[in-house]
Amino acid sequence: MELLTSGLLTVGSVPSYYREVHQAICSRTDERVPIGVFQRVLSRTSLSTSVQNQIAEHVNNGDGFLSKVSLYKGLALIALAQQGKPPSPKLLENFIQEFPKPQLGEPKELQTLKMQSVQESPLNLSLTLAELLKKDNIKVELIPEKKGLFLKHVEYQVTSERFTVSVYRRYNDFDIFHELLLQRYAYRVVPALPPKRVLKGVLTSMTEREFIEGRRRALSRFLNLVARHPVFSEDELVKTFLTFSGSDVQTKLRDACKKLGDEFMTCKYATQAKDYLPVDVQSQFSSSRELIRNIHNSFQKLRDRAERMAERSKENATDLLMFGKELSSLGSDESPVPILASCKSPWAALRRSVKGLSVEFSLLSEKAAQQGRREEDDVVEKLNLFLDLLQSYRDLCERHEKGVLHEHHRALQKYGVMKRQMLSATVKPKEQVSVEQLESRIVQQENAIQAMELRNYFSLFCLHQESQLIFTYLPITSHILGAFVDSQVQGHKEMGEVWQDLHSKLKSLFGDGNGQSPPLSPK
Repeated sequence: MELLTSGLLTVGSVPSYYREVHQAICSRTDERVPIGVFQRVLSRTSLSTSVQNQIAEHVNNGDGFLSKVSLYKGLALIALAQQGKPPSPKLLENFIQEFPKPQLGEPKELQTLKMQSVQESPLNLSLTLAELLKKDNIKVELIPEKKGLFLKHVEYQVTSERFTVSVYRRYNDFDIFHELLLQRYAYRVVPALPPKRVLKGVLTSMTEREFIEGRRRALSRFLNLVARHPVFSEDELVKTFLTFSGSDVQTKLRDACKKLGDEFMTCKYATQAKDYLPVDVQSQFSSSRELIRNIHNSFQKLRDRAERMAERSKENATDLLMFGKELSSLGSDESPVPILASCKSPWAALRRSVKGLSVEFSLLSEKAAQQGRREEDDVVEKLNLFLDLLQSYRDLCERHEKGVLHEHHRALQKYGVMKRQMLSATVKPKEQVSVEQLESRIVQQENAIQAMELRNYFSLFCLHQESQLIFTYLPITSHILGAFVDSQVQGHKEMGEVWQDLHSKLKSLFGDGNGQSPPLSPK
């Protein structure tokens, strides 16, 4: 039996299973375990994303590896969490009995997790859609702040499931955060923000309340895409925005961005990006861009149709409610019924029955409104989320062409002018000082061109990864279709039940002696 001692764990007996797991997933060169491999171990558990993140943060020391002791600690926390206990290191202090065994399967099966990390290239994204969606779930709620008699500002409560914290942000905070994200990650898909104010003429088609609600939804989509991005999700800038509760978050964000710099300056693969790129990277980029453009156009049409269906459900709810109100008004008419010699009118009794039907129509209206909300929340919002991502990819492609490639072309033109000037100075001797200055400028320009070329390759490196990200998100189509079908099944079932009740009620109210309704027209 092995005893475990460290600064955090006082003492405890380690099951042989822990040692077998360590042997299965540790590095070939030493006893350490890559943090990426441990995260794959976590993903094999049935634990929630927030619990997995808590365990990873407890054992991760920031250098990308876990020691044997840290791995044992992580395995113990997994086992405790699987027993329903909070994964707190305090539970392991002064632990005298044998550590619990986590449910991870046979250790030999875990060897494949190590092999995955060895075979992976930094160019390739090895995440699934499920893993991306589990990274975080962020809710953005409206908190109106009133100044005087009129609404002056709108504040948002931002809640991150990953960090288990709520912070308060205004639109300007989102704006600064978005601007700094673009500065730091110019070569990545940074989703756009919704407009701050109602655009001129928009209020003719929507109320200010509808605009504010639409903006809240868009800000929520923006944050979820950012927080689930494989690169952004681990960035200090994102963590600051989602967790900092101080009074001046904008200054904190700017300071963090200055400290970090842009991704090209901090990514360890930036200067070697060319070595990882496939030979036909330009061809792959062109074909991916064209395919994603077509997908974007198709999803826009799907979203437009889904929006129309949701709107029709809301209109149907209004019509049903008004239909019931008209029946109630009709049945509430207390005007005396004239006695006609030719017939005996049943209207006095009939109108009382008609009035009672308004209850069912009110319920039908409520069900139709619920259907519209389901279609909007579960279908339209998912379509908008994916569309936001697709649009940000198209924006990235334009930045690549108009930014990096354009600047590279300009630098080459400037270099050509300098070289011609140098040749002219050689043929027609000028002052030595001016020639030396020109030579110095040429060297500077050559260095600038070299930096541009490195940035160009890094931009292609990132574009290749972002293209993979789009294709990783494509299975969300099944989520959207599933939500669409489920909403229709539920809506028709609920309304069908009310219609059936109404049908039975009509039979009892207006049927003849045999329970049959009279024909609407002569036979």
